[in-house]
Amino acid sequence: MENYTIIIFILAIVIGLSAFADKAKLPYPILLVIVGVAIGFIPSMSEIEINPEIIFLIFLPPLLYDASFNISPKHLRTNLSTISTLAIPLVFLTTFWIAVVSHYMIPGMTWPLSFVLGAILSATDAVAAVNITKGLGIPEKTITILEGESLINDASALVAYRFAVATAMGSAFIIWKATLQFVLLLGGGFLVGFIMGKILAFILTKVRKNTNVTLSFMLLMPFFTYLVAEHLHVSGVIAVVFLGLAIARFSKKIFPESLRNNSKNLWDVIIFILNGLIFILIGLNFRYILKDIDDDMILPYIGYAVIITIVALLTRMVRVFFQKINLQKAFQKNDRKRRKISEHSLLDSKNSFIISWSGMRGIVSLAIALGLPKFLEDGTPFPQRNAIVFISVAVVLLTIVGQGLTLPWIVKKLGVQEEK
Repeated sequence: MENYTIIIFILAIVIGLSAFADKAKLPYPILLVIVGVAIGFIPSMSEIEINPEIIFLIFLPPLLYDASFNISPKHLRTNLSTISTLAIPLVFLTTFWIAVVSHYMIPGMTWPLSFVLGAILSATDAVAAVNITKGLGIPEKTITILEGESLINDASALVAYRFAVATAMGSAFIIWKATLQFVLLLGGGFLVGFIMGKILAFILTKVRKNTNVTLSFMLLMPFFTYLVAEHLHVSGVIAVVFLGLAIARFSKKIFPESLRNNSKNLWDVIIFILNGLIFILIGLNFRYILKDIDDDMILPYIGYAVIITIVALLTRMVRVFFQKINLQKAFQKNDRKRRKISEHSLLDSKNSFIISWSGMRGIVSLAIALGLPKFLEDGTPFPQRNAIVFISVAVVLLTIVGQGLTLPWIVKKLGVQEEK
């Protein structure tokens, strides 16, 4: 009953703060995170333990499905090169550079543990970026790149994390096996998503005249698809993404406008509540993670988190601007009659900077940090676990609040809203 009361209380705060944020013209994710931290320090506030598996099952499928369902297919195809670059190579680059800095900066952080920390913080959260930039007039192309990146980079980060944790627990890392498993995870996820999309499309053709049944199937299928993919040990993230892309295309052909509107209204409410819960839970958990850290180590760990945030930001910025240069070179080398690189896929300096600055960490980083094993296989405590979890959560907070508060100002200064 106590947990039920707390959840109702949090939902009321989410709705109230979101309304206040609109009137005050503040990005509501930042406001929710800050208020979540403040509420967490109320002495009478009970601890809400976040189960990472529940987060992946309850939050991830609907958010991924909604983003993939609503993403612009035209912009997705046009910017596929940039999206894939940010979603795969950049994730592994970020893991590497955070690992290098952590190993030489943090006492007791071995190479395997450093790569665990790097993998946790390697994926960005476009939910935060898109919600913070909403209404700023950023071009749809830029939003599509941010959303498209987040649809795939979670899978890359989870693969990097699994191998890093396995290595930290004593398993040998073999690069060709890791590469093969990555390909199988992505390929298997695509296959599951494709098959489930076909199944759902078949069902919807039979029940489309019953609005409630149709919407219920569309609501349940992302969760079911994710569970099937994870049960088969392939990427549930990729499976849900391809399910959303397939059903979006199918619905435009077969659904009447009234049904599409009903579906959109339902998903808008669900996504609004889930987004709000995500950001306030990130803030709420800071107090309980803080209690596991010695008082004299809090400031050093916060300092490490600041440096890691800067390293991640610089890594992203360098990779984005390299992509901008590479696209320009490829475009200039194209045969005019057989262009492979479209002019619309080119990046300018302003939008490249916006994409770079939008690399905030979020719920996936929080979930996999909290999901870090507490013990090794021999029963000994997982080394540096408290430090890794604390630094990870601190980086999440720093990126959402720090980059999030400055992002609207940067967008305004750069004047990207004029480039629609």
